[in-house]
Amino acid sequence: MMIEALRSLLRRSTYAGALFAYLAVPASLPLLSFALLPAFLWRTAPEGVLFVMVLLVWVSLIGLVGLARTTRRVLIMAARRLLRVALPEPSAVRRPASSPDAGPAPTPSAPVPLSGALSVADRWRTPFWLLLHVALGWTGALASGVLLFVALTLPGGWLEAEVGLSLFGRSVRVAGGWQSWAVALGCLLLAAAVCVLVTKALLWSAPRLLGPSAAERLALAAQRELRLAERNRLAHELHDSIGHTLTTATIQAAVAGELMSADPVAARAALRSIEESARAALEDLDYVLGVLREQQAETAPARTLADLPELLERVRHTGVVVESDVSGDPAQVQGTLSRAAYRILQEGLTNAVRHGAGGPIGVRVAAGPEALELDVVNETGAAVRTGRRRVFPTSGHGLPGLVERVRLLHGEIEAGPEGPRCWRLAVRLPVRLSA
Repeated sequence: MMIEALRSLLRRSTYAGALFAYLAVPASLPLLSFALLPAFLWRTAPEGVLFVMVLLVWVSLIGLVGLARTTRRVLIMAARRLLRVALPEPSAVRRPASSPDAGPAPTPSAPVPLSGALSVADRWRTPFWLLLHVALGWTGALASGVLLFVALTLPGGWLEAEVGLSLFGRSVRVAGGWQSWAVALGCLLLAAAVCVLVTKALLWSAPRLLGPSAAERLALAAQRELRLAERNRLAHELHDSIGHTLTTATIQAAVAGELMSADPVAARAALRSIEESARAALEDLDYVLGVLREQQAETAPARTLADLPELLERVRHTGVVVESDVSGDPAQVQGTLSRAAYRILQEGLTNAVRHGAGGPIGVRVAAGPEALELDVVNETGAAVRTGRRRVFPTSGHGLPGLVERVRLLHGEIEAGPEGPRCWRLAVRLPVRLSA
């Protein structure tokens, strides 16, 4: 206990906190001058009445200043810097996006002030803390000032200084000699102890009175949830885009190498497809990195069902036969649903190329008035028997990401073996809820 007390006396943060408290003295003097005006106007009142009146007016003015939002913001910044208290910014939650899967993700938008969400009781926490701050500042400044003055003037007999103490009818006077030095040292220690007590009081009260209210804690939790949802969405985008590009590019490069001499035209077509898919993946990557760095990112690449023929053509350049069956009018599917459907088919085709047997891949898109149905079917059994299957590393996030994407769109998903040699991904998305 004694060691901890000595450490508190030697910490620089103790005196930084005391300085923060004592700054309330000059800061409150202008308000004190206004509080003295009634005393000048009513000079005939008793001194006790004038003192109480001035004190009440002064306290009221300090409380009114504490109600200002700027005051709270300044106090929090000062407490974080001088008291080293971890207080969150009294600002804002970002406006939520329409959906975590809503295609072109919005860049971080303007903050919504939280101060308007504070209750009446929460709003009065700042004035109460400011009053406590001023009270501690004046009390500590006067006490430590007197103690320091005594400690500096007593030892040398400056200003003919002496100390007298009367207790229980006995009086002790210290006017010089070693006793004066002992008393001066005691006054210095008491002044340091006053700084410790003032700093401890501020450290105890700052989180309780300047910390986030219940409404602000909810808003901060919502902000963290939005950031997490946005990062998860970006992770899904990167997984779908980069994973598909690397898978198809790897196979296309192998096909181009095999056909370079036998069929240069087909080889050049495969290389062009690699270039196009890599360029598209770079656009996705640039956008995601811009959002993660909280910079003003370019417009997000918005790939929809209208880009499905291009996607199927890139897969065909890997040498895989893709049989497509499109019914209804996919062009009528707009917005989030169309973008999500493209990503689902992209991930399904990527998995079929990665883990399939090299046989034909069936893709079915049925756009109806009530629902959008997506199917991707590929062969799996032949790869196990012949050993011709290409092995690709897998993160294991593809299918869980699809499940999460479909869940957010209130859809249904089934993925699993269909018969002894096929794997089927089937997704049904409601049109009215998702559009």
